[in-house]
Amino acid sequence: MTASTPAERRTRAMRLPPLRDADARAIDSFIDAWWAESGAARPTLDSYRRDLQGFARWRDRGDIAAADRAGLFDYLAWRSREGYSPRSNSRLLSALRAFYGWRLRQGLRADDPTALLEPPKLPRLLPKALAEADIDRLLAAADVDTPEGLRDRAMLELMYACGLRVSELVGLSAVAVNLRQGVLRVLGKGGKERLVPLGEEAQDWLERYLARSRPALAGSQAPHELFLTARAQPLTRQAFWVLVKRHAAAAGIDPRRISPHGLRHSFATHLLNHGADLRSLQMLLGHSSLSTTQIYTLVAREQLKRLHARHHPRA
Repeated sequence: MTASTPAERRTRAMRLPPLRDADARAIDSFIDAWWAESGAARPTLDSYRRDLQGFARWRDRGDIAAADRAGLFDYLAWRSREGYSPRSNSRLLSALRAFYGWRLRQGLRADDPTALLEPPKLPRLLPKALAEADIDRLLAAADVDTPEGLRDRAMLELMYACGLRVSELVGLSAVAVNLRQGVLRVLGKGGKERLVPLGEEAQDWLERYLARSRPALAGSQAPHELFLTARAQPLTRQAFWVLVKRHAAAAGIDPRRISPHGLRHSFATHLLNHGADLRSLQMLLGHSSLSTTQIYTLVAREQLKRLHARHHPRA
């Protein structure tokens, strides 16, 4: 069977029955409780909500709270036939485990139907980092003579200098910046805070933005967020994605080769290439586990292999 395209899956999803009131209440109760228990970030909560709503709408009998293991198996099998990726199904299973585990702890059901479900095997994808020359061209692409262009330059410099996640960057508050000490207070996953050094170049562009661009964008308002649109509204992740692609095209970089998260990958890979140790890199990235950081050693190793193959006379 040929896997369906994302557009075909979205079309079929629109034909599913509407969400039942009982399912909506069960999911809302879980999301509220899960936020209080885990401190999960808003993007995580939103993806859990979408996954649970998708399962609830797919079921043609009973409500989601009463689903059994066979029903979960059937849904996962259907998604596999529809061409959903292993990564998407793995995220769905995380949402289901959290949902039914919470109901079990609350005494709302006597068993956990996800107990014997195995997560799909995920391919180990190496993060894609840009070359340092590409980064230089990207950072120089914004027109810093305009308020928006100066803002873009400051955001790109900051993301590359600090290795921020996109949500961390657009969620920065104006009071998170300490220019005197040259550090940034970042609120990461799970509500964990970390201090990240700015670096001279990023600090210089941030000072220019704060002195010239942000007052022009904010106008008479006093917004809490650090980075603003021309309407004094906080910049969204989607808007930052668009501006990264636009500046990549202006810099002569294929926009398909770059994403906002690619700047974070480039930050980590370039630090490692220049001698940073994994423990320091883990702290800068805000990883809770060192094993997550270790994947960048594989990236550096692959780059060394390509360098050897390209330049060694007997490669």
